[in-house]
Amino acid sequence: MAQDRPTADELLEALGEFLEEKVFPKVEGATQFHTRVAMNVVKILRRELADAPVFDAAERGRLQRLLLSDEADLTKLNEALCKEIQSGSFDERRSELIDHLKATVQNKLEIANPKYLGE
Repeated sequence: MAQDRPTADELLEALGEFLEEKVFPKVEGATQFHTRVAMNVVKILRRELADAPVFDAAERGRLQRLLLSDEADLTKLNEALCKEIQSGSFDERRSELIDHLKATVQNKLEIANPKYLGE
């Protein structure tokens, strides 16, 4: 359900700015470390709000094609993928599987910590 402004992203942006500009410079030691962690959590949440729906849809599409399934639930699709991998079903289609796994990991890193992508 859509909310009036401020949006969730705008609230997270304000929280991140507050932590970075007002709190972080005034604390030390463990509190500064925990503030940095909180700042990173805010960044992750903002990226997840912005990108997760698109990434989930892309992953769902790849899994449906790989598994020849019309299942919509990502958890069920991933469970099915695990079973197919264990059974050896992808031995002959290894490159398709690896392409899917690389794309999925890249999307997850784009949310969790894009610095790990080295871009």
